[in-house]
Amino acid sequence: MTRENMKYNVLKAGLISATLMFSMVSHAAVQSLDKVSVIVDQGVILESEIVELVDGVKQGAIAQGQALPSDRALRTQAIERLILKNLQMQMADRMGIQISDPQLDQTIENIAQRDNIDINELRRRVEADGMTYENYREKVREELITGEVTRANVRRRIYITPQEIATLVDLINQQGAEQAEYRLGHILIALPSSATEEEITKARDTADRVVELLNNGSDFTKLAIASSSGPKALEGGDLGWMNVNSMPTLFAEAVNGEKKDALIGPLRSGAGFHILKIVDSRGVELVEVEEVNARHILIKPSIILSDQKAEQMLLKFKADLIEGEADFAKLAKEHSEDPGSALKGGVLGWNDPSIYVPEFKEALSRLEKDEFSEPIRTTHGWHLIQLIDRRMDDATEKRKEDRAYQLLFNRKFSEETDTWLREMRDAAYIELLDKKDL
Repeated sequence: MTRENMKYNVLKAGLISATLMFSMVSHAAVQSLDKVSVIVDQGVILESEIVELVDGVKQGAIAQGQALPSDRALRTQAIERLILKNLQMQMADRMGIQISDPQLDQTIENIAQRDNIDINELRRRVEADGMTYENYREKVREELITGEVTRANVRRRIYITPQEIATLVDLINQQGAEQAEYRLGHILIALPSSATEEEITKARDTADRVVELLNNGSDFTKLAIASSSGPKALEGGDLGWMNVNSMPTLFAEAVNGEKKDALIGPLRSGAGFHILKIVDSRGVELVEVEEVNARHILIKPSIILSDQKAEQMLLKFKADLIEGEADFAKLAKEHSEDPGSALKGGVLGWNDPSIYVPEFKEALSRLEKDEFSEPIRTTHGWHLIQLIDRRMDDATEKRKEDRAYQLLFNRKFSEETDTWLREMRDAAYIELLDKKDL
């Protein structure tokens, strides 16, 4: 399909949508009719989506006492975020990634439990913030979907060598009982995938001007929102607390030995020029970590097997196991759809619970030794879990290697996510229809 045909089809769909909307509003509301503001491959971004995101950022900034850049700069950042989300949602459609209502309900229940409130109180807080509960549910669903898309595409780009693990284990041993953590502010002046010398020079000059403004007392949060192309631009560039071993290598080397409020950069990478601010720092004492050994049976709903039937199937398994009429290992080998554990009788081995998806981790935390869970729904399907045992990790060499692998994975996942998003953005057909956005 040519770009002209693509644009025609998308605009045609937008006009049909607008016609349907027109039939449902009064004549007095015609002036506020929604419109298509951006074409994103086979999708569109509506003006209402941009306005909603900008207004949300403004409200959050006001509540936290943060300074804001111009409306134009804020709008540009909002459009970029919506473009990436739109592209991820389109990819999710192509990959067949969906989040069912039961899975969404479970996630929202976990959010409420994490905040020590019930669902009714969560609903009240959402509506007090000016959002309908239905809209909140769909936003959570979108976050789950984009997270799945990102993990599926980025995970296969990551390779960690034994030498990398050994090197990091040596570093952990050298650092002893304390690990440095930094809360970083981040501004990225981005470069295209194949930047020309002129583009590189222009980006470097922009980065130098930003550093100059910061050294002269300009607000970091405001400049990040206005100037950064980083994933946390709309949050004022706040990357949160990061272990020195889990942040990108470029950052880890640059912040080593620096103190609170230090400005670092510009630092050049494939993504562009980075400017960092150490908002805060702290030492982290290494302590024993609880590990769990568990086994599970995974049933994946399908066109043939509904969510309800999958849950009922596991309830029947649980009843049979309690009555002593079934063997867990045999059930797992015959029915579990987790290829990594089914042949082992469902056994997952000793692991830090944090490696599991939140719903699975939460279920494990409530189990006593040898106890069976109720069937739980995660992004992978329905699980029946049995806790085999718990133990405190004694920081053996194997544990250090596992920790090193996870730190390296987190570091590379962060780096590869930025690269993947940039490549996807560069390959997409994007057209801004509103002249003020050009």
